[in-house]
Amino acid sequence: MNKNNFVAELKWRGMIHDMMPGTEEQLNKEMTTAYLGIDPTADSLHIGHLVGVMMLRHLQLCGHKPIALVGGATGMIGDPSMKSSERVLLDEETLRHNQECIKRQLSRFLDFETEQPNKALLLNNYDWTKNYTFLHFVRDIGKHITVNYMMSKDSVRKRLSGDDSEGMSFTEFTYQLLQGYDYLYLYKTYGCKLQMGGSDQWGNITTGAELIRRKEGGECFALTCPLITKSDGGKFGKTESGNVWLDPARTSPYAFYQFWMNVSDDDALKYIKIFTQLSFDEISQLIEEHNLAPHKRVVQGMLARCVTTMVHGEEEYNKAVTASQILFGQGTNEQVRSLSEDTFLSVFEGVPQYEIPRSLLPQPVTELIAVHTSIVPSKGEARKLIQGGGLSINKEKVLSAETPVDASQLIGDKYLLVQKGKKNYFIIKVI
Repeated sequence: MNKNNFVAELKWRGMIHDMMPGTEEQLNKEMTTAYLGIDPTADSLHIGHLVGVMMLRHLQLCGHKPIALVGGATGMIGDPSMKSSERVLLDEETLRHNQECIKRQLSRFLDFETEQPNKALLLNNYDWTKNYTFLHFVRDIGKHITVNYMMSKDSVRKRLSGDDSEGMSFTEFTYQLLQGYDYLYLYKTYGCKLQMGGSDQWGNITTGAELIRRKEGGECFALTCPLITKSDGGKFGKTESGNVWLDPARTSPYAFYQFWMNVSDDDALKYIKIFTQLSFDEISQLIEEHNLAPHKRVVQGMLARCVTTMVHGEEEYNKAVTASQILFGQGTNEQVRSLSEDTFLSVFEGVPQYEIPRSLLPQPVTELIAVHTSIVPSKGEARKLIQGGGLSINKEKVLSAETPVDASQLIGDKYLLVQKGKKNYFIIKVI
């Protein structure tokens, strides 16, 4: 077993917000089974989930046994923690589909196949709650936790004392009992002694530990990580177009890579510890390099490399780097032509597009950019641009105004990338 100290590992990475007394001693004493709940409301994780997933990853690397618990039952209800309103409830078929998709993504972080005793597990709490009757639940679970205790939790108190005119449904009020029952079930079935989560989950987690103490006389522990924020106060993992997803169909590997490349210096110095497995010495060296030449953005570059490779693999990372080089003035005709349609459109998102019928090709380049599109206002302007070396097609400089453009040049048999000057891009789509 890897003798790394899990708590010490998380501490220097800034990944511990709160921890029950005795947690570190338990982890140092023996291989400990720990779980973390994941909300299955979508068929993909987003980067807001990554802190929890990295906690599970570090746990397994330190020799302990991780359980990723998909909240199929609790996902049908919705967690009131730090939310002002109830969420939409999902049906079982959707939840099962989401669970399978999430497992595929988690397998990049956790080892579900090892023969070692700390093999990772993926469980769904729907499996042990679906046949549990309401009467049994209130008799077996409800009687052990008082309403006073439940009302004292921040997640409940804030909803009841806030401006929300709708208040809080009984369904949501019982959420902490359901999560507490999960902890009890995992304690009895898998010997689970630690629950982890975001700092907003502290109330729910401690309810579970209290339930185990009262019902089984057992000792369990809790560990939470800080909720990740951005230095400018914006919400982490959110862009103008919404969440940054791990599913490449929702967020392209290029856009994913760019998210990490574009984080601020302050955020990069924090994220490099949380979202990578680089050692203390490696990160110290990176920070030293950064302080000597902040403009080189070495920390962002390494962060983007580590996280993109971990989520999408080396090949997609390399494609994202190539795509970035193309966008920012470097890159070759071969590199442009090698881009997949999705990556190409992702790289040049927001670039003006023109459509022309395929029957127009072949066509002299001046006709193409000045007559059939309005990239330049006239053929005379087009000639001037070409003479000055300011026009490229697919990253290849156009040397003559009479140069024909034909179908063999199309990217993905559909697109032409026109570059006017250094920074002005246009796409011609052939239909």
